[in-house]
Amino acid sequence: MLRLLLQIRRVGLVSEPLQSDTELSALQSDLQRQIRRVFGRALAIRHVDAGSCNGCELEIHALHNPYYNLEGQGIRFVASPRHADALLVTGPVSRHMAEALRRTYDATPDPKFVIAVGDCGACGGVFGERSYATVGAIANVIPVDVTIPGCPPTPLDLLRGILSVIGRAGALGKPE
Repeated sequence: MLRLLLQIRRVGLVSEPLQSDTELSALQSDLQRQIRRVFGRALAIRHVDAGSCNGCELEIHALHNPYYNLEGQGIRFVASPRHADALLVTGPVSRHMAEALRRTYDATPDPKFVIAVGDCGACGGVFGERSYATVGAIANVIPVDVTIPGCPPTPLDLLRGILSVIGRAGALGKPE
């Protein structure tokens, strides 16, 4: 026990510093304004885990806590791709999930947007571009609109990526 306490004292705090509240509040107000302008309602996102290690999922779940308050900003996660405006895809696409991801993409109504989350979603990450188990990046299976790098990306990076998708949706005109 003493050895563990000495190690804790020697290492110190290893958690990341909290982001400034001014940056987060500015991003949140921008999100709310853009979502209402472009969609006129809440942005519906369908999350698809295509074979990740769940690191990105932990950060996505952090968006639901009271600090980030994702639903308060006008973003909600839906259970069906038929109700979604965007797909949030994590992980390198495993060979067994490739067809399911294609079907989910096809079931999402137009205009649809795809957000590739994390280094694995962007380029295969530590799992590589192609192996016996994966087909690599999400873009190898479906078209990707926005990529959020990081292993895993922070909740603030996720919010920025979602905001960039909303900006892209606004440039295309209001969805129906």
